[in-house]
Amino acid sequence: MSAPEHPAQQPAQQPAKQRSHVLAKAATLIEALPWLERLHGRTVVIKYGGHAMSEESLRHAFAEDIVFLRYVGLRPVIVHGGGPQINAALEKHGIESTFTAGLRVTTPEAMEVVRMVLVGQVNRDVVGLINRHGPFAVGMSGEDANLFTAERKPAMVDGHPVDIGQVGEIVEVRVDAVHSLLADGRVPVISSIARGDNGEIYNVNADTAAAALAVALDASKLVVLTDVEGLYADWPNSEEVIDRLTADELAALLPGLSAGMVPKMEACLQAVRGGVPRAHVLDGRVAHSLLLEIFTDEGVGTMVVPA
Repeated sequence: MSAPEHPAQQPAQQPAKQRSHVLAKAATLIEALPWLERLHGRTVVIKYGGHAMSEESLRHAFAEDIVFLRYVGLRPVIVHGGGPQINAALEKHGIESTFTAGLRVTTPEAMEVVRMVLVGQVNRDVVGLINRHGPFAVGMSGEDANLFTAERKPAMVDGHPVDIGQVGEIVEVRVDAVHSLLADGRVPVISSIARGDNGEIYNVNADTAAAALAVALDASKLVVLTDVEGLYADWPNSEEVIDRLTADELAALLPGLSAGMVPKMEACLQAVRGGVPRAHVLDGRVAHSLLLEIFTDEGVGTMVVPA
């Protein structure tokens, strides 16, 4: 009979704390399984902006999230704005930034800067961060392949239209080029610039551009990253976040929302009324909030559903 192994030669037992940590990771992966099954091969449109775009660690976390979605079989499409970058560039060029009803007043001089920043700076930065992980992202403008066609949009102030320059409202979306990129396994990264039938270039709100694109692509989700936790039930009296509401409930709340939240929640409303099953507003200041929303049962932020 052979002698028993020396205790030092026996496999070490994992400490209880380490086993618990490993099991928690496994539980998270298993929790994601039904969502992976449901969303595999489906398109998710993500509006990217705010602090998620301006803070270095969050920028890298967002790129990792997008690559993760791509690798597990989803088809992410990014629509981005670039408010802070535009403000900085306008200030550098001595052009004052003014807003009416939450929309940027865009003179021809300002439009040149907006176009330069969104297409030549922000878009390239986002594409570059994603492509550190592989040859996935392809940059586009809403002008490319006539993706977005827009017409001039006035701001409504006290029920009256006010001209705010080269600010556009999307009237047509042509998605053939986006479909081709998705079919090739690419991640389209789209800046919110549009062209009018008359050749004029328009600055388009990125929230509403993302909603219009989500509808045109028959997306399964629209996700809007912002700088708040979600839609507050009674701001500023309470920080309670509404986790779920219907399109009709949202429509009733819209008139009382702050100017900054109106375009984001209007985008969600437009998306679900256009056939997108779910629209979400998430806190982009939280790293990996995109994955938490898509792949966990609890989710984060506010979700809008048709009914």
